[in-house]
Amino acid sequence: MVAYGYICPMTKTEIDYLEEQILSQEEDTDLLLVGGVLALLRYSLFSQFDPGNAKAARYWPSAGNLQRLPSWGGGGCDDTSFSVPKEFSCPISLDLMRDPVVASTGQTYDRPSIIQWIGEGHSTCPNSGQALADNRLVPNRALRSLISQWCGMYCFQYDSPESNEGMAECVATACSSKAAIEANKATARILVRMLVESSDSSKAVAAKEIRLLAKAGKQNRAFIAELGAIPLLCRLLLSSDQIAQENAVTALLNLSIYEPNKTRIMEQEGCLWLIVSVLQNGWTTEARENAAATLFSLSVVHDYKKMIMNEPGALEKLACMLKKGTPRGRKDAVMALFNLSTHAESSARMLESSAVVALIESLRNDTVSEEAAGALALLMKQPSVVHLVGSSETVISSLVGLMRRGTPKGKENAVSALYEICRRGGSALVRRVAKIPGLNTVIQNIMLTGTKRAKKKASLIVKMCQRSQMPSAMSLGTSLRVVDHSLVGNSSLRRAASFGSGELSNPVSISVHVP
Repeated sequence: MVAYGYICPMTKTEIDYLEEQILSQEEDTDLLLVGGVLALLRYSLFSQFDPGNAKAARYWPSAGNLQRLPSWGGGGCDDTSFSVPKEFSCPISLDLMRDPVVASTGQTYDRPSIIQWIGEGHSTCPNSGQALADNRLVPNRALRSLISQWCGMYCFQYDSPESNEGMAECVATACSSKAAIEANKATARILVRMLVESSDSSKAVAAKEIRLLAKAGKQNRAFIAELGAIPLLCRLLLSSDQIAQENAVTALLNLSIYEPNKTRIMEQEGCLWLIVSVLQNGWTTEARENAAATLFSLSVVHDYKKMIMNEPGALEKLACMLKKGTPRGRKDAVMALFNLSTHAESSARMLESSAVVALIESLRNDTVSEEAAGALALLMKQPSVVHLVGSSETVISSLVGLMRRGTPKGKENAVSALYEICRRGGSALVRRVAKIPGLNTVIQNIMLTGTKRAKKKASLIVKMCQRSQMPSAMSLGTSLRVVDHSLVGNSSLRRAASFGSGELSNPVSISVHVP
């Protein structure tokens, strides 16, 4: 039997190699066979795990993108001291760049660092001080290739983002054989036992591996939870170890994708409170964002929406993340708020928590404006929300702008929000909407190219605008102008204005993706 200190790095290297084979999906690759071998190797790795083995611990870094690979005799790797070349380091984080991208100023940064910089509200280049013309980031593939070669020379493993894209889906397919499932179950038992019996540093390792195992299919998510991992992961949410907390909340997020696990999480005493605590005071940005994403995942179940809304601090911190978070954090927050907005009793709590204000402000942010409009359309069942939303011409103009430039679903959400303003806001608000510059052209485009639901609500907006301007003429059947001649002069819009009657009862929805 090879001593653990030597088999551990070899096994880890073989696992990485097999995952690459699964990802490449070459024609002659038997995914089920490779997946079975991968599961068995993973089991062999953890079946020999000894938290007290200092030699083995060298191969389990708690953080960072680099993992030192073993130098097999004659491998040619230079074990002398070295420093990361300045050209390969991110000017913001000073760490080796994993995903180098070029900003509009021509400067290169690591993607997560520059996204966080922009998300914090900065509009200048951190390195040059020049104004950022836009937020577009172009991958620097040439530099990434050089970094990868440098890492290979020094025997470091370098995982570019592309190598991880789609990995979870491919591994899930490959690990569906009975042998692979049993091996993964055995691995999960060891990892859960580590969460109970091991040192704090080993618990952090176990949480990370559970997080990764839970990415690879619903079967893994099911038996990890059945083994009792959820309450043990919850305990780590209060850990002073940043990496342990981050991996624990992300593991819960991955587990929550499996529907029965949502119930396990929500029924676990104190778990919701702990997730909200990480959302409020998590050590890292990723931990806070993944806490928001976990709330989004849990809020898919109708019965849990009210529980989440009533949890102290949940809505307030989601609103705060929507206003001040990174682009990814804002997306997680707005999706959670949208789901919660579908509950009949959500309007009052959304007002109290300033979530409505955050959604209103987000109409000007292209990253989240479509979902924000959809949430506001749902919340405007309460008059106070209608008047708060409709009291600002900027808000109405933002909705019209979204109707003009958004995706089909974004346009539908914006039309729905504008429809609710007209429907519930009274004649004064309707008259203000009718006077918005360019509304006629936008409505016409919606009537010609919008979704079926958007067309219906656009036609009702036309009718309400007509009635608010000349109610007496409407009773005589006179054809009316709304702002200018083009709206009524178009025959298709005249037909649209008389299309349908009464109020639409269909709820507004957006397509959401569970992480």
